[in-house]
Amino acid sequence: MTAVSIRCDTCDADIVLAEHLRTAECPYCGSSSVVERPPSTDRPVPTFALGFVVDQARAISIVQTWARSRGPFAHSGLKAAAVERTRGVYLPAWLYGARASADWRAQIGEEYTVIETYTTTDAKGNTVTRTRTRTETEWRSLAGDYDAFVNDVIVTASNGVDNASLEEVEPFDLRALRRYGPEVLAGWIGEEATLSRDDCLSQARDEATEELGDRLGAHMPGDKHRDLRFQLALHDEVADLVLLPVWVFALRYAEGKPPVRLLINGQTGKAAGRVPLSVPRILLAVLLGVGLLVALLIAVGVIG
Repeated sequence: MTAVSIRCDTCDADIVLAEHLRTAECPYCGSSSVVERPPSTDRPVPTFALGFVVDQARAISIVQTWARSRGPFAHSGLKAAAVERTRGVYLPAWLYGARASADWRAQIGEEYTVIETYTTTDAKGNTVTRTRTRTETEWRSLAGDYDAFVNDVIVTASNGVDNASLEEVEPFDLRALRRYGPEVLAGWIGEEATLSRDDCLSQARDEATEELGDRLGAHMPGDKHRDLRFQLALHDEVADLVLLPVWVFALRYAEGKPPVRLLINGQTGKAAGRVPLSVPRILLAVLLGVGLLVALLIAVGVIG
């Protein structure tokens, strides 16, 4: 089975469909599209894909649970929100890895206990001598080299789902990766990569640097450290295009309001979406809080 590509005229997402499909609804904006354009030859073919584990029935159940558990300040219509659209989408992302080397320096703290003697007055007014312990820290400078591999950094390759939204439903179990073939898309919607490898490398490097900074912090000797600084170099970089299974839902919670978009990790069931807040509920909570504070101040005589 081959695949054909169309571009959504509304949000510019590229949607990959099985050959027998001729129309589709964009999973990101809901616009209807018709298959007219051939596949783009300048887009890379995915290297790997992860299969869906969460089926539609379970995904809908996750949506209902998510909507009912958003807390007291969520819009009241959310609990009874109607699911307007639901789509299982193969979302393109770049899977980044590299070998890292860093020169680092930091202040390393070694803690030790000091016993000191002091005088105080007891309950009877007598002067007494007592001892107590206190923890001190001896600081010293230290520098070194650190080499490591950074693997499995995922960066979105989609204009439809930004990286922050994708991170909210991570992680994916990448042990289940398999080689991509057109049959993966059978019965599903798949989006072509709309962000190039070069577009995503900078963001992937930033994430790798942040991860390695955390690792370096955990690597530091001593009881604690401060002023950790490092120069990082990344070598032998690889970035493969992968397709990730994501359920995309649109929830209509109030007339005249835009629907809430909810993403669900199609492998683990982890859900994330923007929670519409109820301004009246928030204002009521603030007023009640102020009222309780005033009542407490009156009770203790701070105000009359």
